[in-house]
Amino acid sequence: MDEHEWLAERFEENRSHLRAVAYRMLGSLTEAEDAVQEAWLRLDRSGADGVENLGGWLTTVVGRVCLDQLRRRTARREDPLEVHVPEPVVRRLDADGPEDAAVLADSVGLALLVVLETLSPAERLAFVLHDMFAMPFDEIAPIVDRTPAAARQLASRARRRVQGTAPAPDPDFARQREVVDAFLAASRGGDFDALLAVLDPDVVLRADAGAARGGLSKLVRGARAVVEQALTFSRFAPFARPALVNGAPGLVTAQGGQPLAVMGFTLAHGKIVEINILADLARLSRLDLSILDD
Repeated sequence: MDEHEWLAERFEENRSHLRAVAYRMLGSLTEAEDAVQEAWLRLDRSGADGVENLGGWLTTVVGRVCLDQLRRRTARREDPLEVHVPEPVVRRLDADGPEDAAVLADSVGLALLVVLETLSPAERLAFVLHDMFAMPFDEIAPIVDRTPAAARQLASRARRRVQGTAPAPDPDFARQREVVDAFLAASRGGDFDALLAVLDPDVVLRADAGAARGGLSKLVRGARAVVEQALTFSRFAPFARPALVNGAPGLVTAQGGQPLAVMGFTLAHGKIVEINILADLARLSRLDLSILDD
């Protein structure tokens, strides 16, 4: 085995971990794959001479690539995004193969990803690498050009934002599925009371239709207001089908083979507390919607 083959083999051993880091950093599986590929190109160019911990080195490279991407993304935005839903990982409900398990391992709740989008790039990196992947602050500090103490402060600020904003999801998958199925049935039937019964009184609905359909993007709070929006969805409900959205029960709506929306749900105490809808046609076209395949 030559050095290139040896490096490629070691890289593949780390790919799943690197993709998980990048997805949490960027909220897009497509961009995460690009970041992981960039890490491979850098490794292939530079080799591993002098690298004692290849996994740690690769994680650092991916962190730097993602940080640069987040900073470019922030610089391009003239106004803060009031409504933004990250790109979800979508799979069939019966997904249980090794490949599906690997993809789902990369996923994280949409509600948490939405909160991560509100952090500064440096805060997001410090929180993701430390709180989600247990990287020590003395290794995070050089990536964000801070001292370890300052990196700790970045993660602490991010942690407070996450704990104060992101709802903790229900761990009971069967109950989640039951509630989402009830939501779909009530939407199809236009049943106001049945919809109200599955929603938390303070439920939040976030619909991201993208720049081309910006007038359709909205942030709605409160059960009755969300029910009204759900009833407008009722004409598309016959085309919705259950799916795994970031590892939790969700819905994919498509008509004539054209994806229209992906809906992710967050439940707590048996009620829907958050609904995140990606309806940006440009970003939907980049998703792996194998759920649509029969």
